[in-house]
Amino acid sequence: MKVIWDFFQNQILGMKWLNELIGGGLSALGLDITSRLGGSIQFFLYDTIKILVLLSVLIFFISYIQSYFPPERTKKILGRFHGIKANILSALLGTVTPFCSCSSIPLFIGFTNAGLPVGVTFSFLISSPLVDLGALILLMSIFGVKIAFAYVIVGLVLAVAGGTLIDKLGMEDYVVKFINPGATVDIEEPDLTRKDRIIYAREQVMATVKKVILYILIGVGIGAFIHNWIPESLIQTILGENNPFSVLIATVIGIPMYADIFGTIPIAEALFAKGVGVGTILSFMMGVTALSLPSMIMLKRVVKNKLLAIFIGVVAAGILIIGYFFNAFSFLIV
Repeated sequence: MKVIWDFFQNQILGMKWLNELIGGGLSALGLDITSRLGGSIQFFLYDTIKILVLLSVLIFFISYIQSYFPPERTKKILGRFHGIKANILSALLGTVTPFCSCSSIPLFIGFTNAGLPVGVTFSFLISSPLVDLGALILLMSIFGVKIAFAYVIVGLVLAVAGGTLIDKLGMEDYVVKFINPGATVDIEEPDLTRKDRIIYAREQVMATVKKVILYILIGVGIGAFIHNWIPESLIQTILGENNPFSVLIATVIGIPMYADIFGTIPIAEALFAKGVGVGTILSFMMGVTALSLPSMIMLKRVVKNKLLAIFIGVVAAGILIIGYFFNAFSFLIV
């Protein structure tokens, strides 16, 4: 079983054969792939193609599943639950919506319009950009099963805990009033045939790839630069486990960036290869996806300052706790 699984992870998910093929092709063209430039080009081509292929396949299947959970049905389902059960379900539903944080905010507004509790909608807002099935598979292809599932689990825990805390603090009045005029979730939903769902999934693949391609290219470019040009000693000094502020630094670095989970993965891969701790890498990825500056600017338009500050504080605290915890106990999952 281990041989079969290793083959699946390395050759199917990790596409190691593709890396060897690209390396052989570049060598045949006279490029030294052991040099910084050659290694960067190989890293860039391999990671870009691998991520785009996996992303297209995954988004197709995820979107097909998602076609059974349009916003109308999601509102109905969430409207039937209360308390922490609603937060858990909201966080889980976020895993089948492959959106970046900015794309999740319109759905957040729709859920709030439908009269759903603010804490429940915030669980979705945290989970949606942070955790999805596509991210799980891509993380498995790079870091292995344990780290991939650890990331998903802590992301869901953060989403549930953050939404539950916001709900307990009674933040309903801190959503901008014009955002919250209704309280019904009884909305008609269209019936789709199998052909309609396939067409929808195909369209989602095209739309998602167009939306994220720039961030993937930027992320892979940064990853290639880190992997081949920045000395490991410098990375270790700044983000190594011997620096007690590495998790905080990684989180702060991630916040001004704007990318979805797919754009952060190649950067995380390069940091991992340089020996950066798992907790530091997870904190960086979560900072980028859950607290990106552009998404906070968008969120500022629909919630009042106090609620925005609490949201940022809760999520940031959760990210730091997760980062330091995983650095301390990384031997259990690496």
